[in-house]
Amino acid sequence: MKILVDADACPVKDIIISEGRNAELPVILVTSFSHFSNVEQPSGVETIYVDSGADAADYRIMKLAEKGDIIVTQDYGLASLGLAKGNIVLHHKGFSYTNENIDQLLQTRYLSAMARKSGKRTKGPKPFTAEDREQFRALFNQVISRYV
Repeated sequence: MKILVDADACPVKDIIISEGRNAELPVILVTSFSHFSNVEQPSGVETIYVDSGADAADYRIMKLAEKGDIIVTQDYGLASLGLAKGNIVLHHKGFSYTNENIDQLLQTRYLSAMARKSGKRTKGPKPFTAEDREQFRALFNQVISRYV
């Protein structure tokens, strides 16, 4: 089992790295070259850079993912692909994507996109809070302890 992170805008990378290392699970951060950093990652953590094109990180994550791996993403499309492949998929706000909730999430995303396309304004995501951070940590540790 490994942990794959859609890392471009992931606000919980530090939690993933810390808890993943504690559980001795490899962590792979997939990010675009536009987020390049010379910061050296700790052992057990690998950074893979991809082109800045749309969905480049998603494609690489799906190429690397094997059944049972953990994927952390806020992208509903990637989450859907991960679920179909048998992955455990988590959102950084502390909820799991499931076969029961993914269709509704994708439908909501589609309807919002259509509304914006027709000129309507839609609400963006709520700000990320300390409570969200702790909710993610609890869920992440629960998932790790269940499968490791």
